[in-house]
Amino acid sequence: MENPSLREERIRKITHLYYSKPEIQKAIFDFASHREISPRYFEGFGKRPDSLEYQGDVFELVKKGATSFHGSEEIWENPLNIQTGMKEADLNKLRIGWDLLLDIDSKYIDYSKIMAKIIINFLEFSGVKNVGIKFSGSKGFHIIVPWKSFPKEINGVKTSDMFPEWPRILTKYIMAKTHDYLITEITKLYSPNKYIKDREAPKEVMPDLILVSPRHLFRMPYSLHEKTALASVVLDKNKIIDFQPRDADPFKIEEVKNFMPHCKEGEATQLLMQALDWNKENSPQEEKKTFEFKPINITDRSEKNFPPCIKKILLGIDDGKKRAVFALINFFRSIGTEKDELEKILYSWNEKNKPPLQTGYIKSQISWALRKKPIMPPNCKEFYQGIAVCSPDALCNLIKNPVNYVVKKNFQSNNYKSRKNKDNFKNNN
Repeated sequence: MENPSLREERIRKITHLYYSKPEIQKAIFDFASHREISPRYFEGFGKRPDSLEYQGDVFELVKKGATSFHGSEEIWENPLNIQTGMKEADLNKLRIGWDLLLDIDSKYIDYSKIMAKIIINFLEFSGVKNVGIKFSGSKGFHIIVPWKSFPKEINGVKTSDMFPEWPRILTKYIMAKTHDYLITEITKLYSPNKYIKDREAPKEVMPDLILVSPRHLFRMPYSLHEKTALASVVLDKNKIIDFQPRDADPFKIEEVKNFMPHCKEGEATQLLMQALDWNKENSPQEEKKTFEFKPINITDRSEKNFPPCIKKILLGIDDGKKRAVFALINFFRSIGTEKDELEKILYSWNEKNKPPLQTGYIKSQISWALRKKPIMPPNCKEFYQGIAVCSPDALCNLIKNPVNYVVKKNFQSNNYKSRKNKDNFKNNN
């Protein structure tokens, strides 16, 4: 084993020459945008929070002794506003998004390559065609699914606020779905008898959940690794199996590639929804926290019985359309509206919006909702005030939820009909 002092001396000899390259500085700087970063000074890290303001900051830090650069998977409005010990609600206000970062590591790089390939195939099968992959610098890989790929809201819940819960669920879901494929492929690699499965293999290589935690940092693209003196190079996802560590020699890098892939807005929506469904089915304790109820039998679902807020939404709105979709779906499902009628209402409403939402977004929200039991729409006041549709009438003061309004209207109508029938009976007898 190499003497630590000799290893440090070797690393420091190459840092100035390597990081002086403009293309390396640019790759690190571009990726650092809106991320908390921290330089590593061989064994210890620099102050936090920190960020890069100019491309030249990379080399300035190297001149002060930095040997590598690490960044957050969380994306911040301004990383310098983060304070240690901040409450979750305060962090949510600063966080504008997050990337899904899968950290694959094993003492066997062949295991890591197989796992990386299996995960990328699974992501593509799930509709996520654009992912980034890079060498970790040692014996593993980092796979990234960009923030742009994820829906910004699901059923009224801001995706940016669901860190680290949703990235952890995604990671667990991907691990579960690729587990058996990994066993099969590693068995093919090492076992002459394909019927004797290496069931211990996943323990050696499954993605690390530790990375999916608040303010955790990972090695940025093209940063050096202190133990190997290799660079965290970006790879072609179709050439993972052919990769060899020598390809990450910092002075033999032929092309500097972008770790963040070009992707389509929302292309990971289905993946996230499937992961949340899977988590609910496999986490009984979560089901206990889900507030569900039996659909209410409403005899008259005509618009005259709707509360003012729902009527206003149905006229079409400019702001808050995605939150309105959440409210409308759950309102109509709660009063017993069937799928075909629900779709007709939502698509007709969307034509009145300026501009309308993408049809695919509404379709995915309806599809996701219909796989679950109905839940009540948000309670009155704050939610509807937030999208400027709250204009209460006298009945609104007696209810807490838009569905209660319809129930009371039906109750009043039924009582009126009952009294009218009794009066008619008396008059005729």
